Amino acid sequence: MTDDAEGLDGDGREWNSQDDEVRGARRIPGPRAAADDFDLGHATPPPSPPPASQPESVPPQPQPGPPSLVLPHRVLKALLGAWALAACSAEETEAVEAHLTECAPCADEALRLRDAVGLLHTDTSLDLDPLLRSRVLENCLSRRPAKIPVPGWVAPYDAETARLDALLRDIGASEWHAPVRLKWFEGERAANRKTTVAGVIGHLMTVDGLVSTALGLDDPLADSVPGIPRRGPGPALAPTARTESYWSAARRPPTRAVREPWRDQSHTLIRTVSFAGRGVCDLSVSYGDFALPLQDALLDRAFECWVHGGDIAEAVDYPYEPPSAAHLHRMIDLAARMLPAALAERRRSGLAGPVRHLVTAGSPGRSLHLEVEGLGGGDWYIALDSPAAIGSPDHTVAQVALDGTEFCQLVAGHVLPVEAAAGQRGDREAIQDVLLAAASLSRL
Repeated sequence: MTDDAEGLDGDGREWNSQDDEVRGARRIPGPRAAADDFDLGHATPPPSPPPASQPESVPPQPQPGPPSLVLPHRVLKALLGAWALAACSAEETEAVEAHLTECAPCADEALRLRDAVGLLHTDTSLDLDPLLRSRVLENCLSRRPAKIPVPGWVAPYDAETARLDALLRDIGASEWHAPVRLKWFEGERAANRKTTVAGVIGHLMTVDGLVSTALGLDDPLADSVPGIPRRGPGPALAPTARTESYWSAARRPPTRAVREPWRDQSHTLIRTVSFAGRGVCDLSVSYGDFALPLQDALLDRAFECWVHGGDIAEAVDYPYEPPSAAHLHRMIDLAARMLPAALAERRRSGLAGPVRHLVTAGSPGRSLHLEVEGLGGGDWYIALDSPAAIGSPDHTVAQVALDGTEFCQLVAGHVLPVEAAAGQRGDREAIQDVLLAAASLSRL
């Protein structure tokens, strides 16, 4: 029985066949670790011995995890950007993070990169805060006070011209010719006029010239319209007439070259007012058919700068926020103070209801409670029967509630009166007259 002795075991099986149940599983070598671009790879572990057979009651022993990735400093440093973006493999991440505990320069760089990545995922607006410029200047001046400070009542004009200039710096050359539709309210209907971004800046510069001439500065209209003196009193042209004269006298449509003279003019106005002293705030600025004190005229120019900045931003698809709450409150207050005179003018033209009660100057009469909510909000009592009367809460016959920016859009002629009021109560005729009077404050 030579065959049995040489090839069979006690059960009749061939032991040279290396059966798995008897001799153990065949060990198949794993693939060689791939090398990276720097001829580096995973450390090759020593070969493991074949597993020994164990009783069925003994649980299998856990196998060791994959070996750690070993990389030189220059490779780990190159991986920091990918690590900050969470783009590394698990092995690379482990190697980088282990390295950061030992290398202070790489740890600092990783922190900076991770902070930068956080900016890429922000949900907040990247637009500058409207008050950023004021806060920076305030911080600088707190360390070294200005010898000639800018008066507080000039701050809205200073801020709004700076914000609009920042918008103009961001747009491309072709966008200066983007169409812009200016809107306002005339009598009982909405009006509009089409121009370009450059045309809007020319309009602002021309109307700002009313303040320039009141201060004895050059009139920008003199460069384009014959008969307009460079300095001193000229023809009493209202803002609309000045703009139409500027547009019609130009040989070619305005271009982005208009930005520099407009910005120089605004800087000159702010410097001149700052050096002029306290009494200059009451200087009268003529608008042709009415006049405003200088401090109200600059507030009016700040308001128009914001409104037309929004028109430009809409035309070029640029985000543009309202003014700061403090500045917006001043603009709303100016419009509220102008409403009694605007209502009286509409009454003289037959566009508003008659006077219900005769009142003397300085005495209280009927009033409308204007409640402005939100940004820049507050409460105002509008005299209904005479511009000289005092609006009083004791004689309120109607109440209107609006959002702050909504009220400003109404005053700018961008919102129709029938669409403006969020809440109305009381005398319907008084409410309608005041809303129409607010819209009539707008102009080209």
